[in-house]
This record gives sequence, structure tokens and C-alpha cells, in this order.
Amino acid sequence: MATPVLDKVEAESAASPYITVTFRIRRFNPEISEDAVWEDFRIDIDPKERVLDGLHKIKWEQDGTLTFRRSCAHGICGSDAMRINGKNRLACKTLIKDINPEKPITVEAIKGLTVLKDLVVDMEPFFQAYRDVMPFLITKGNEPTRERLQSPEDRERFDDTTKCILCAACTSSCPVFWNDGQYFGPAAIVNAHRFIFDSRDEAGEQRLEILNDRDGVWRCRTTFNCTDACPRGIEVTKAIQEVKRALITRRF
Repeated sequence: MATPVLDKVEAESAASPYITVTFRIRRFNPEISEDAVWEDFRIDIDPKERVLDGLHKIKWEQDGTLTFRRSCAHGICGSDAMRINGKNRLACKTLIKDINPEKPITVEAIKGLTVLKDLVVDMEPFFQAYRDVMPFLITKGNEPTRERLQSPEDRERFDDTTKCILCAACTSSCPVFWNDGQYFGPAAIVNAHRFIFDSRDEAGEQRLEILNDRDGVWRCRTTFNCTDACPRGIEVTKAIQEVKRALITRRF
């Protein structure tokens, strides 16, 4: 006959929201080996928690050498982009319950950029392409004495591409970028779009010429991987097509 204490323990266990999940992480440490290896970790976690929470649990409780980037943990900084079950996602926005926790959850670094350790890649080529498109307002003449005004209609023209958080999820999902790291990539083009179509800016022609290069916008093959990967819902492929159209018509 069960005792009241055992009945209470069993009831609490049955009501527990936690499930056991296997994280299969692609590990790489150049100080140990030139080859990457897959390593499994089993953790108990609430399925409503995020992949980032699972990575924290592994790092804090099982293996402190696990290396990954994260900062705000709210989908704003873009630092924790990684491949989760074969797709580029932000670990802080991906819930355990949404990626079939009954099977191992695979986690690896984003593709197309050199892996430095575990889930951390060298972002310098990505940011260099971003800097190359001059992602800032360029105007002529004297400094204005008041704010540069803009109509709601003019602002709406590039509103979508202002949402980029530079996570590299779009660029590192692009097959062209995987095969040729010289390609500017979707994120750089998106940020060029943001200023090319800004009615206050006066350097649209310069940016278009930069993207008219052999490694520029014409390398896009319109596979829509970038649009699917964007955690902010930016219509990346549409923005790239609009830049192509501006190059042909010189209307922007």
C-alpha cells in the first residue's frame, strides 16, 4: 500500500513539465583536433524553454568548454544565429517544443564562415561586406539646422529593410555564399537597399555601382533561402530584386 509521501512524490513527478531531450552538438576545437565531431548531451528541460536555455544548461551544468555567442537573448542582438535541425535560426527564439524534441536536436555553426570554436564563426568577412556598401546616410552641403524630414510614404519605401539585426542567418543560408565567400551576400544587399531607397540619401548611385560588381547583386540565384531564414521576417529576396531593378532602370 502506497504511503502518503510516495503518493505526493509520484504526483509531483507526473505533473512535472520537464522532458528529457538530447542535444547533438557539432564540436570543434582547433587546439585539440582539425576535425569537428558530434557530441550528445542529455538534459531535462521544459519544452516551452528555448534552445538557448538548453545550451546554457549544458554549459553551466555539464561542459563549461562549450562555446557559443549570445547577448540579449531576446532576438534583438542577432548574435546567437546557428543551424538548428539543419535550418538557420536564432537559438533565443527557437522553442524546444517546436522542433520535435522526441528526436535529437542537432546544433551546429552557421555555414560559409570559418568556424573558430564549436558554434562560433569568424564574422569579419560578413561585416566587411556590410561596411563596403556604406550603410549610413550620405548627403551633400552644409550640416542641416533641423531634422531631415521625410513623409510616411517615403519612409515606408524602405521600412522592411530597416529591421535587419545583422545575425548573418540570411547570408549563411545562401548556396552562392557557401561556394564563394567573395559574394556580398543578402544581408549586405539588404542594408544597401535601406539607404538606396531613402529619399534623404544622395549616394544611391555609388551603392548601386558597388553592387554591380561581379561579386554583387547579380550573383543572387533567387532560391529564397535568405527570406526563409530571416528571423525578423524581412522579404530579403524581394529587396534584392528591387536593387537589381534599380540597377537596370536607374530609378530609385
